[in-house]
Amino acid sequence: MTYFFTADEHYNHDNVLSFMKRPFNNIEEMNNELVKRNNEIVGKDDFVIHAGDFCWKGNADFIRDLHKKLIGNHVFLRGSHDNWMNGSYHEIWEKTIEGQHIVVCHYAMRTWGKSHWNSWQLHGHSHGMLESIGKQYDVGVDCNDFYPVSFDKIKIIMESKQDNVSNDVSGRSEADER
Repeated sequence: MTYFFTADEHYNHDNVLSFMKRPFNNIEEMNNELVKRNNEIVGKDDFVIHAGDFCWKGNADFIRDLHKKLIGNHVFLRGSHDNWMNGSYHEIWEKTIEGQHIVVCHYAMRTWGKSHWNSWQLHGHSHGMLESIGKQYDVGVDCNDFYPVSFDKIKIIMESKQDNVSNDVSGRSEADER
């Protein structure tokens, strides 16, 4: 089982084609290519965390059919264009994977849970137009060749990033935090 992260797919959002200069002729081509690229790398037992702006518009049948086409187990966080989400939803997802704490939200944050311990913050919303701070990364499709990004790839990316601004753990332990 592998974790993947993505954001800003904007299924069914005609304007995103021109706004982001996406290399697709129409919305149907984009929708199909996003599904194809997800299914090329995600396995049936893998988890994909969508950090918001999954779908611009679509009725319940469209969303259900789209979800069925996507291989993997999918967790959807609410973004600024997810009006299709009804009822309860989450805006933040946190998990420790292989000893690394990760915070996922649609929006980039200045500080986040355990950021002073060099946790990672994965986000979307900015479509690659916002400079990262410390161990932060935009997992949006526009920054990642329209593919979800694996945990292993993010590990490599984070190795080259500076520590978080609030990372001052000298002489402290996590027990001190409690």
